[in-house]
Parts: sequence; C-alpha cells; structure tokens
Amino acid sequence: MPADRTRVGVLERPSRADFLLIAVGVAGVSTSAPLIKAAVAPTLAIAFWRNLIASGVVLPFAAVRSRDELRALDRRERRLSVIAGLLLAAHFATWIPSLSFTTVASSVALVATQPVWAALVARARGDAVLPSAWLGIVIAVAGAVLLSGIDLQVSARALGGDLLALVGGIFAALYVTVGAEVRRTVSTTAYTSICYAVAAVTLLVVCLVSGAELSGYSAGTWWRILALTVLAQLLGHSVFNHVLKTTSPTVVSIAILFEIVGAAVLAAIFIGERPPVVALPAAALIALGVVLVVRSGSRRPEIAGVPAVE
Repeated sequence: MPADRTRVGVLERPSRADFLLIAVGVAGVSTSAPLIKAAVAPTLAIAFWRNLIASGVVLPFAAVRSRDELRALDRRERRLSVIAGLLLAAHFATWIPSLSFTTVASSVALVATQPVWAALVARARGDAVLPSAWLGIVIAVAGAVLLSGIDLQVSARALGGDLLALVGGIFAALYVTVGAEVRRTVSTTAYTSICYAVAAVTLLVVCLVSGAELSGYSAGTWWRILALTVLAQLLGHSVFNHVLKTTSPTVVSIAILFEIVGAAVLAAIFIGERPPVVALPAAALIALGVVLVVRSGSRRPEIAGVPAVE
C-alpha cells in the first residue's frame, strides 16, 4: 500500500474523534505540573525518567506490532523521528530549568506562546493563516497569560529564565510540527518508539552534564514519576502525536493551552492550591480562541475519510 504523504492543512478542522482524543491528551498533560511539583527530584531527571519509562513501554510493543514498519522506514522518516526526539528533549531541557531562574507565572505564560510559533512555522512553510485564526491565537494566548500571570523581573537571572521559557515554547512548536510531518506516513507506535528513546538518551546526557541526581528518591516520588509517565507522557504526548495524522500542529498547539486550566483545577483538588479568580474568564478566552482558530479552517473530504496510520 503506497504511503499517504498528504499534508494536513495548517488549520484543518479536527474530526469529532480527534476532538475527543485531544480532550484526553489535555487531561493527561494537565497532571504534569502538579505531579512534578509533588515529586521530590530534579526536574530534568524527572523528564529523563518519564521518557525512559515511556520508551520501556512503547519499544517492546513496537518490536512486536511495528517491527516490519520500523525496518521499512526510509532515511527521511528515521531522520525526522530523531529530530522530533531531539526537539522534545530540547523543550524539556529549556523550559523546565527556566522554573529555577524566573517565576512560575512568567515561565508558564511564555511557554504558552507555542501556538504563535506553530502558526509562524506554518506560514513560513507557505500555508495561509487567516486573520480570524491569528485573532483566535492571540485571544487564546491572552487567556493563558491571564491565568498564569506574568512577572518579567528586571535582572539578568530572571531574564535568562524568561528567555529559556520562550525558547521552550519554540521547541514545543517545532516538535509538534515535525511530528505531524512524520505522522503522515508513520504510525504512532513506530514514531513514538523512536522519538521517546532519542529524547531519553538526550536528556540523560543533559542530566549527567548538569549533575542532576538520577536516583535516591523516595517511594512516593517514584510513584509520582510513574503516574506522570502514564498520564502526561502516554495519555498526553502520545495521544497528541496520534491526532497529528489528521489535525494540524497549530490546532493541537492551541488546544494544549487548556493544560494550564486543567493543571490549576488539579492543583486545587490534590494539593490545595486555590485557583485564581481569573480562572473562569481565562478558560473562556482560551475556549473562544480555539473556536475561532478551528472555525477559520475547513475539513477536506479526502482527509476526513482517511483513518490514521496504525
């Protein structure tokens, strides 16, 4: 069967099934911040372990189910899968350390610019981004900034952290864009088996160079890392990677902004952090932005009826 190299449009409207899967993915990644905060371990080490454990789950499955596909991958597919893994590691290696140099509010607000960068990348590739879509992106990012707050402190240390968070958002946008390119012809299982393994190895090198402790944690922290892997990595990142077959990186990136809302709700439930009074207005802005972006696109019949590669 010939490979389907049709590229999903920059604002291709998701199917109902994709909307449901995106909601599952958002719920998964929303657990990330509360679990990382509750785990007593270096954040870079947590990023390494979540990718390594995810690889330990996906690789054996891929070896059985996608063995022939992995052998048949061409040079371009392998190269792009590796690049996606490097970009995922770069996202973790820039955004997570930013939390040590600047405020959490500034870090989250700046990394939330991911949809802007995804749209700019799409535009650079020749895709048309309508004014209504840009309006939706601006409104959604404004909602994310309103919820997280932003506090750009005037100091070299804080500005360095702000820059790291901003770069983390750029890497996240590039990660989903490259992932969408791979998913045109490669199944979720085969793609994530390579991507997560590359990210794990890269983050291991970063941890060793930075001196992050990789062991000696309490049982509670290990359980939280395991929960983080299952929920944020396997039910979060993997689901997003799955829908990239039929939904554009720009739409996925803007939908991920709901992670900030979900994290605030979960933090209130499990660790007693009361959500700010602007939580509901901010969620409404993000939802409005998503609606504007999605409505600015249309679904192509040839994409709507094509099942994802699996």
